[in-house]
Amino acid sequence: MSDVSVSPDISDELGTALPYLRRFARAMTGSQTSGDRYAAAALEAILTDRSMLDGMTVKTGVFQVLYGIWSSAGAPIDDDESGLKARAQRHLARLTANSREALLLHSVEGFGFGDIAKIINVDQSEAEDLVQIARREMADAVSGSMMIIEDEAIIAMDLENIVSDMGHRVTGIARTRDEAVALGAADTPDLVLADIQLADNSSGIDAVNDLMANLGDRPVIFITAFPERLLTGDKHEPAFLISKPYTEDQVISAVSQAMFFSSTETLKT
Repeated sequence: MSDVSVSPDISDELGTALPYLRRFARAMTGSQTSGDRYAAAALEAILTDRSMLDGMTVKTGVFQVLYGIWSSAGAPIDDDESGLKARAQRHLARLTANSREALLLHSVEGFGFGDIAKIINVDQSEAEDLVQIARREMADAVSGSMMIIEDEAIIAMDLENIVSDMGHRVTGIARTRDEAVALGAADTPDLVLADIQLADNSSGIDAVNDLMANLGDRPVIFITAFPERLLTGDKHEPAFLISKPYTEDQVISAVSQAMFFSSTETLKT
């Protein structure tokens, strides 16, 4: 790595942006490992050439660098997929170029259309169009059954309404680890939406790991009020993660993205 220095202020801003850079990269690739590799490459590029951030905020600039590296690689997902993962690749190949990434940047990461245009190098009007295109294409591409693991009744009902309106079937709502395991045995879901902290002080992470052990790998979206704690890159962490309080757009986008991937990585305790 280059010995080019970065000012303390810039270093602090890069550190603040890093967890969310990882989240974006993981959602683009469907993998913690691949996503973190791209995030690390972006940081190394900026440390080598600080001018990459000129004319932009640090957060917008580092996302732009990441996107440039990822798009130039030409292989956003590993080439050796099979089964459901290969089917996800075929779905992705049919999407309008840049649309899925624009949707992630807008709905999950909260960038405005002006910043999205800078990050993916398009006009602002095109960025707006791409988000709308992605919503249509991804909503039409994949549907399935979902389990919700959430101990707060109002939040659980809200999530149920959102995913039902998307055309997905909700297998049920579990409030505890044991309820989740029983529900999974009774009606196998295609995707799991899981809160981290559950009613009996059990862990949504443990519940998901139990489900994966019993049912096999499937897409998982974790929901937490502290996303930065699960985006450190130091251990097994989720590829798909949304923050509390969430918006309807964030849930729709995350569900649509996750349904493309069958290899979502879950946390190991």
